[in-house]
Amino acid sequence: MQKRTLGNSQLKISTLGLGSWAIGGDIGDWGWGTQSTRESIKVIHAALDQGINWIDTAPAYGLGNAEKVIAKALHQTHYTPFIFTKCGFRWNDGESELQPCLTKQSILQEVDSSLSRLNIECIDLYQIHSPNPSAQLEESWQTLADLQQAGKVRHIGVSNFSQPQLQRVQEIAPITSLQPPYSLLNRSIEQDVLPWCTENNIGVIHHSAMSHGLLTGTWSIERLNHLDKRDWRHKSNQFQQPEFDRIVEAVTKLKDLANSKQCQTAQLSLAWTLAHPATTGTIIGARTEKQLNQLLPATEVDITNQEMTIIEQLFQQ
Repeated sequence: MQKRTLGNSQLKISTLGLGSWAIGGDIGDWGWGTQSTRESIKVIHAALDQGINWIDTAPAYGLGNAEKVIAKALHQTHYTPFIFTKCGFRWNDGESELQPCLTKQSILQEVDSSLSRLNIECIDLYQIHSPNPSAQLEESWQTLADLQQAGKVRHIGVSNFSQPQLQRVQEIAPITSLQPPYSLLNRSIEQDVLPWCTENNIGVIHHSAMSHGLLTGTWSIERLNHLDKRDWRHKSNQFQQPEFDRIVEAVTKLKDLANSKQCQTAQLSLAWTLAHPATTGTIIGARTEKQLNQLLPATEVDITNQEMTIIEQLFQQ
């Protein structure tokens, strides 16, 4: 799999990385329903076998469970992928409600907890999960810079930041990477965020590139009606009517184009994100080996200028 250098670091990461939100399992309002640890470990091993060399996680995914599952999986393999995790959300014991917190004291506790759960001595990329509370951005970023100097983390990045928020923390210490949502259904970062990252040599690793499954080409009203009641996607506007029907109609047409290229809809959707010149890598989430194998060929899909125009017209916002 092709590799690209992540921002100002020396990390050469595969263009696809493995995300672990769903691997975290059922945590109530922000989980993906029941998930088998055994199946998650199989997915991690399969991803590493096929060239993925970084795993993105966070304490919020399963209230620490995703990090623990990753540690178990890596204990059973000879691979040593780059580990990217985050800080910025806390929870009380026995409660699944996440509370944003970016104070120095909180982050110092979080990093030690993540290192312990992951069973590693240093985190390759430590990221602020969300720019909330906004008033604590400078304090949190200075704390991450201090952790980098102390050797607990190798590189520091942010997630879900706007361009003004990126500018605020960049004045304190260089940003290695940004992790924003980016897909055919969410292109808001194209206007100012992506150009700013390119100008400042900041790597970009996209999350939600499949719009939480909508761009796989496998959704219908019947499937929506059978979605696990504890699946967080019930909260998303994209899974509500009439937006859901509008998206399914556009994705159906995208599926026709994918068929003409002899690839799957999900692969074409991912290839579109990888084609943007600001992209370093894109995160893929898979709960089974079958899902993983359906996504990996995206790195081999080329999109012509004519096809790019067709895709742009389908998803005009």
